[in-house]
Amino acid sequence: MKKQFLSVSLIVALTLGTAGATTALAAPHSSPVLSAPSTDKQVIKSIDADKIYKNIEYLSQTPRVAGTDSEYNAVQFIKKQFQSYGYKADIEEFNFLSYTDPNLVGLSVAGFDGEIEANHLTYSVNGDLSGEVVYAGLGTKEELEETDVAGKIALIQRGSLTFAEKVLNAAEKGAAGVILFNNADGELNGTLGEDNDKYIPSVTITKKAGEALLEKLNAGAKLTASLKIEGAYSGEKTSYNVVATKKATKNNKVKKSDIIYITGHHDSVAGAPGANDDASGTSVTLELARVLKNLPTDTEIRFVTFGAEENGLLGSQHYVTNLSEDDIQRTIANFNLDMVGSKDAGDLVILTNDGEMNLVTELAQASSTRLNGEPTPYGQGGRSDHVSFAEAGIPAALFIHSPSEPWYHTPDDTIDKISKEKLQDVAEIVGTAVYDQAKIEAKKPDPNHKKGKKVKFRIYLTKRNSDNAVK
Repeated sequence: MKKQFLSVSLIVALTLGTAGATTALAAPHSSPVLSAPSTDKQVIKSIDADKIYKNIEYLSQTPRVAGTDSEYNAVQFIKKQFQSYGYKADIEEFNFLSYTDPNLVGLSVAGFDGEIEANHLTYSVNGDLSGEVVYAGLGTKEELEETDVAGKIALIQRGSLTFAEKVLNAAEKGAAGVILFNNADGELNGTLGEDNDKYIPSVTITKKAGEALLEKLNAGAKLTASLKIEGAYSGEKTSYNVVATKKATKNNKVKKSDIIYITGHHDSVAGAPGANDDASGTSVTLELARVLKNLPTDTEIRFVTFGAEENGLLGSQHYVTNLSEDDIQRTIANFNLDMVGSKDAGDLVILTNDGEMNLVTELAQASSTRLNGEPTPYGQGGRSDHVSFAEAGIPAALFIHSPSEPWYHTPDDTIDKISKEKLQDVAEIVGTAVYDQAKIEAKKPDPNHKKGKKVKFRIYLTKRNSDNAVK
């Protein structure tokens, strides 16, 4: 997930892009509304929303940015919780290249009336410089060949090239810095994509501000800009996954057991306590580990909380990449929990990477039908850790409420916004779905099994999308 504070972009086909779909979804509940089998009741009676809430409260005391001491402290807490339930919990370390956002971005332009608010590009470098502003069009090599930008600050419009290409083209011609302005209304949030020692300090401004500067330049005004970026950092950091495994309580000596994963991510973005994103998913994962620990199964259940999800699903990618071929072949399902507790989010949906039904959606729809009287709808969506499993050919799905709460990725993602009713609902649906498959008498899935009840609409979620390096 990107580090910018970005809103969720939902496109609901039925409502032509409105964020709040009016379609009936599964309602939160405190007890089954249908006659549930005894195995469902075994799970439901043990789930305690107060325990989930308390774990969220502890984890969301401070942001848990990957590679920081606060993430490490959260990892130690999660490990101890698993151990308190009787698990042997393992911490898996992995290194990643990290970018820390600057704590100061400033831009002032002498000869221009009024203030200009500037933003930074992810991976832009620190700098404190002044120079004449010159317009360099779209920042193509051809335009920069015809423009003297040496020692100056290039004013470049968004479009045609990636942000990185524009900045590198300007740097190659000796520019001291770059001001990128949008070609559409609104702020320009972008990334240079990766660390590069050839980058020069670069900021972004709105279309309105950029066109105002260009108008001044076209009228013959000489503009001098002062550009300052402080606190940006690129370098290697360490993050962690936490893994607890419930071995099958009844083993087939001839054949190894199937594996089911219940997962969430424990990291958050900078500045956000991440009560919902994703202390909620982490805490439901912990609670289901507690509830399922002593229930008899002939399926192995692995509970994992991932680090560096907000940096691009790095923890889950590292974990899945390092699974053995045997583990991948035996894994039949990944139930991924991300943002499952906000009072102010919409109803529960289940999202698969390709928008198609799989074992996870079928089990969860059957479970929610038993508990709530109707199946939780499913749709298409990526940008969370289920993608890493899906790309390895494992049936996987994301459980999330849609639309997202207004304070997604902000300092207001705090414990007071969490709904115990929603936590209970999600924990019951996922817990009973998993146990329905993992219990000893359960019929095991056909590897080519794709049947299930399709809903009549599809939800497209880009939970962690940004105005990235392209155009």
